[in-house]
Amino acid sequence: MSNFTDSFLSANTGSFPSEQLPSLRQRLSQLDESQANQVIATANIKNPTTALILSIFLGTLGVDRFYIGHVGLGVAKLLLAWLTFGIWTIIDWFLIINATKKANLAALNNALATMTVSSANEG
Repeated sequence: MSNFTDSFLSANTGSFPSEQLPSLRQRLSQLDESQANQVIATANIKNPTTALILSIFLGTLGVDRFYIGHVGLGVAKLLLAWLTFGIWTIIDWFLIINATKKANLAALNNALATMTVSSANEG
C-alpha cells in the first residue's frame, strides 16, 4: 500500500500544505488499495496552479473561488470586486494557492473521515 501512497503524494506534493504531508502519508498508508482509490476519487483534488491562472484571468468574476469550492466567497467577489476597485482580486493572487492547498486538505480529510465512518459501520 505504501507504493500507492508514495506515488499519490509525490504526484500531488504541491496540492497540499507541506507541513501536512507526513500526516497524510501516515493516514493514507493505513488504507487498503480500494479504500485509497475511493478516498482519492471522493476528495476531488484541485490544482493550485490552475486556481492561480483562474485568479489572474477571471478573478474579478470569482471563478477562482468557485473552482476550489468556496462558493460564498466566489459570489461575494463577483458582486463586490468592482467596489474594491480590483484590490480584492489582486490580493487573492497571493492567497489563492494556499487557499487551494487548504481546501484540498479539507476535502481529503473529509473523504478519510467518511471512509473511517463507513468502515466502522461495516465492521
